[in-house]
This record gives sequence, C-alpha cells and structure tokens, in this order.
Amino acid sequence: MASELYNTIDALSREKGIDPQIVVSAVEDAIVMATRKYYKTQENLRAELDKETGKINAYAVKTVVETPEQVEDPLLQITLEDARKANPALEVGGELRIPKVTEGILGRIAAQLAKQVIFQKVREAERDTVYNEYIGRVGEVVNATVKRVEGPDVIFDIGKAEARMPRKEQSRLESFAIGERVRVVIARVEKASKGPGVVVSRAVPDLVQHLFQTEVPEIYDGTVVIRAIAREAGERTKIAVMSKDKDVDAVGACVGMKGMRVQSIIRELHGEKIDIIEYHEDAVTFAEKALQPAKVSKVSVVDSGGKHLEVVVDDSQLSLAIGKKGQNVRLAAKLLGWKIDIKSEEEKRQEVEQQMSAMVPQTSTPLESVPGLGEGLVEKLGAAGVTTVEALADMTPEQLEAIEGIGPKTVEKISLAVNNYFASLEGVVAEGEAVEGEAVTEGEVPVAQSAEGTVEADQVTGEEISASEETASEEASPAQELAAEADTLTVDGAETQGEQPITEEESSETRKQ
Repeated sequence: MASELYNTIDALSREKGIDPQIVVSAVEDAIVMATRKYYKTQENLRAELDKETGKINAYAVKTVVETPEQVEDPLLQITLEDARKANPALEVGGELRIPKVTEGILGRIAAQLAKQVIFQKVREAERDTVYNEYIGRVGEVVNATVKRVEGPDVIFDIGKAEARMPRKEQSRLESFAIGERVRVVIARVEKASKGPGVVVSRAVPDLVQHLFQTEVPEIYDGTVVIRAIAREAGERTKIAVMSKDKDVDAVGACVGMKGMRVQSIIRELHGEKIDIIEYHEDAVTFAEKALQPAKVSKVSVVDSGGKHLEVVVDDSQLSLAIGKKGQNVRLAAKLLGWKIDIKSEEEKRQEVEQQMSAMVPQTSTPLESVPGLGEGLVEKLGAAGVTTVEALADMTPEQLEAIEGIGPKTVEKISLAVNNYFASLEGVVAEGEAVEGEAVTEGEVPVAQSAEGTVEADQVTGEEISASEETASEEASPAQELAAEADTLTVDGAETQGEQPITEEESSETRKQ
C-alpha cells in the first residue's frame, strides 16, 4: 500500500498534469541537496523514496575498482577488497551504497531548501508538459474562458493551461468580461523563464476562416474553397472564395439567404466589415473584384515577375478605391499578393502627356528670328538671360518691365512681335497641310488672308481677283500698292500676312530698283 507522502505526490501530479515519477525525482533531488548541505561533503549522494513507508533514504555512492592504485578520488571510488567488507557480493565496476543518517538531523533550513527544489522541479515539468501539449496545436481554434485582465492583456483558461492575449492580438471592437466564453486561436507557444506562454489571438485571419467553416456547410464539405483572406482586425476583412461546383455560387453560399450566414459571423466579430469576393486565377480580373466597392476603369500589369499592377479609376472613385487611410487598396494587395498602384484618370492622362512631351525634342528659337525686335532690344533681353522666343513667350509683362530699359510700350511691342511670329508659324503649317491634302483646280486660287489678318473661307475665281486688283490700283497710290504687296508673302502657294508694314522710304527704294 502506498504511503501518505506518495499519495500526496500522486494527487499533485494529476493536478498539474505531469508524470508522478517527475515529482518523486524532484523530492529525491531535494533530499540530496539538503543532505549535502548538512554533511558539507562532495561525495556522490543519492536518495530514494520508499513508496510503501514514505521514508526517503540517502546514500553516498562509491564505484568499486580492483586495486588501490586505481583509486583516484577516495570520496568517489573504493577498492574491491574494502567494498566486500560491507557487501561480499560486489564486483569490480559495481556501486557501494553507504547510508547517510537524515532523520532528526535535517533542520528547518534544509527542509526549506528541499521545498524550493521540489517547487522548481515541478514548475519545470509543468512547463515542458504544457509546451508539448500545445506546440502541435498552433493555429487551432479553441473555446476559452476569460479568467482575469492584467493591464492590456487578457488571461484565458484554455483547459490544461492559462493563455495570454496581448493587446495587438485583440480586435479594437471587443472587450471582455470575467467568466465570458469566447473562441480564440492558438497563435504561438513560447518557452519563457516564468513558465510556458501560450499566446492566443482573435485578430488573425484563421479565426475568420474557422467561423466561415462553421457557418457555411459548402465550405465545410469542400464544395466552396477559401483561397485567400486579408484582415485588419476590428476594421475590415476581405475573403476570396471559389466554387468547385459550377452550379454553386461561392459568394452566395457564404452570404446566405438574406445575408444570415455572414451576419452571424459579423456579430461574432462585433461588427467587423466583411467583403466576400469571387476568386479568379487572372490577376487583372481578381484585382477588379478585390478593389470593390470601387469601380475600376482599367487594370494593367506593370511587372508580372515582380507582381506589380497599375489600376486606373474614375476621379470620383479614387478615394473609395484607396479607402480610409489606404485600407481598401492595402487589403486588396494583401489578398492578391501583388503590389497595386492606384491612379485617377486625370493623373494617368497627365502622366501620358509628360511621357509624350519627353519624347518630342524641345526646340529653341533665337530671338533674332522674330521680326519686329530690334538689335538693341535683343541685346537687352539677352543681357537679362532671355535668348529664345520660347523663354520670351513664357514671361509676364511684369517680368519684362523688370528688365532695365524696357517699359510698357516696349512690352506691347514685344507682345505684338511674338504673337505675330507664332501666328505666322501656325499659318504656314495650316496652309501647307491644305496644299498637301487638296489639289488646286484650274480657275481657283488658294485661301488668302484679309487686311485684318483673318482667313477668307470662300475661294474666288481669277476674274474676281482681276476686278478687285483693277479697283485697288485705281484707288491706291503706288506707295500703298507696294505696301499692300509687302503685307502679303507667298509661301508654298499660300498667301500669308506679313509681319511688318513697309514704310514710305522703303517703297521709294523699291520703285527706284
């Protein structure tokens, strides 16, 4: 029959869930330490618990050697001749146990030391037992009871051990009351100095997956498969599902009739939003679905190897596609496993324009090419760093007047000269295109400009031109005729208004020539 001490050890072992032999070994080690402390010896001590009597016997153990020359340490070894005096049955290599008196001599200090050793050994055994029990259950969903709250952490009772839920593993929407039963996921098991640490979570995607498997029979039996889950606990979850049966709608099965199934899961998660998306192998199509509720205009693959997508949305859909603090696009990228860049249609248009302008070489025209700008004015502008027509056209009147020697009248002159220059370029391009695009028939002339600088849209016959020229010659003086001819330059068969009127002096020189 077992002793009272052994029965106590057996009850302690069952309570802690550890092997009774581990506790017995702890008791024996404690007696050895207390005995060594009392006798102040370095002998090889050993203790044994008698299960029937409950008595713990301590021994000094020595190894038997054949000759005295082989005895290296008298405290640990003994010759065969001396050993047989105590036990004739001993042989070389055997052990001689010499009893040590412990009853009545192990005082209060030794007993306290033994108690500490027992507690330490039991805690170590308990740590190993809990670690071995739960290390293989990481990712499993278990029912837990709230035991207490320690600061930001919640302590749960999960059966054979206590589990801790740190703040980062909690949903911001949830709070717990003592004694409340909740479902938690075993996130990890840590070996710490204070004991085995089982860490549980309600923020991991595994909890959502378990809830869908519980609420949706099609997921439980494998008809509908969960392909990916992206979650930000307490905010929003996106879950991608696909059906193995063409007659079963994956999204509809998860939502349930009138949304009953998904509403049950939302209640369990205390109001967390859930987006159920149909999975597609094609990343472009999947991205369009994953960015719901935003409507996507275009999805293009930037780098298939680097898994990089570019998404273009309408300007009104940009904020919805990005989501609050970037949450929607962040969850979509996590769900796809691709990097996503979102741009509005206006941003994309500007980007294309910049790329096109970068491809077109930038021309620069010297100021000397502009009729109407005198040499002195060109020198003044050049001294101010303005050397091209394009740079001059970009300047405001205030910037021009800031240049030394340029006043308001000169600014007007510059503006008129620049406008006439660009107008002449546009006229040449337009009329050159007209000549290339249409053949001029006999009796017709190209479009000409009027005296006010506007283009005459109607073509006129040669007879009408002759009549108008005769009328003009009768009314105009020879100088005015030359001025009018100078005002019209012929370029590739198209008449364009000249840049500068010819003065009386210039017309006289022309007549002389």
